[in-house]
Amino acid sequence: MSGPGFWRELAVHWLATLRALSRDAGILLILVGAPVLYGFFYPWPYAHQAVTRVPVAVVDLDRSGLSRQITRFASASPRIDVRWVGGNEEDARQALWRGEIEGYAVLPRELKRSVVRGTPAVVGVHANGAYALLNKAVLYGFAEAVGTVSAGVEIRKLEARGQPALQAQASRSPVNLQMVPLFNPTEGYGDYVVPAVALLILQQTLLMGSAMLAGTLAEAGRLRAGAAAWAGRVLALCGVGWLSGLFYFGWVFLIEDFPRGANPGGALVLLLAYIPAVCLAGLALGRWFGDRERALQVLLFTALPMAFLSGFSWPVEAMPTALQWLRWLIPSTAGIQASLRLNQMGASLGDVMPLIGWLLALAVPAALLAAGRGRDRALRT
Repeated sequence: MSGPGFWRELAVHWLATLRALSRDAGILLILVGAPVLYGFFYPWPYAHQAVTRVPVAVVDLDRSGLSRQITRFASASPRIDVRWVGGNEEDARQALWRGEIEGYAVLPRELKRSVVRGTPAVVGVHANGAYALLNKAVLYGFAEAVGTVSAGVEIRKLEARGQPALQAQASRSPVNLQMVPLFNPTEGYGDYVVPAVALLILQQTLLMGSAMLAGTLAEAGRLRAGAAAWAGRVLALCGVGWLSGLFYFGWVFLIEDFPRGANPGGALVLLLAYIPAVCLAGLALGRWFGDRERALQVLLFTALPMAFLSGFSWPVEAMPTALQWLRWLIPSTAGIQASLRLNQMGASLGDVMPLIGWLLALAVPAALLAAGRGRDRALRT
């Protein structure tokens, strides 16, 4: 296998596969065009990262100095934008249904009197739960405004009892909480989702391109080949995949300013293992499907289930036990988890080596299935 004849045959099939890929418009569009298109188009909707200035309303039923102070603090919040203040909750509810606002707060009657008496007072906040990020911005914006005013009221009460200002502040909050996001400093949605989805985009384009290539070879009766021929085919596909991976990990992450570079050397090692595992899986699936159209039709609709099974958008613990085991048969599960740790969390190569080892383990049965001793379609007809 290591003689000059093997390497000569490998080089011949490597060049032949590259020529076949470049002449096949469908495969070329998926392997080259789709990653480039997704690289620029997919991050675009998340350019603003965090949701700010969400339109809201305030229903002021108390009309006191305290309620007006809460409204002013809410208006100053960067999360929400108080569009109007009224005294009828039904008007606010109808505005929410019409989409003019995304939420509103109800300041109840006798709010100030309850605060002065020291009895509990409840400020109701209603938000559009159909959009999680908007709902979060509305709830947090009003919560911060009410909490700030509430803290000021408590401090003034302590000062009235004779405590100095600094002591009153310390009594109000003896333990201060400071939250610092480590791996997503902007707390933006784009920084959260795009680096993970990039690995999924690489997988889906390579799976479909590899399966279509195998289907084309099967239809032409040229799928059966020796080890050198298969090595050349896989190397050609991996070359395209490695370039796409470098395009995402380098240029796309850089120009879009996504978290990157915590361990660039480890990320390159991950690509070296991830791309062959995906390409071999695609070739095995293409051999099983038997024709290029069927491979494209089936794999085109698997992206969303694979995204959920990878564990970055939905907690793994909430999945059925069977899916928790089956998801490891998909290369993107280990690839996404390893990539996030290397690119964002500063993990060492040793920390993710079990995941990289699993990718290499997945490549072995995929290679055996892809190069199996099956019959081509042309031999069956």
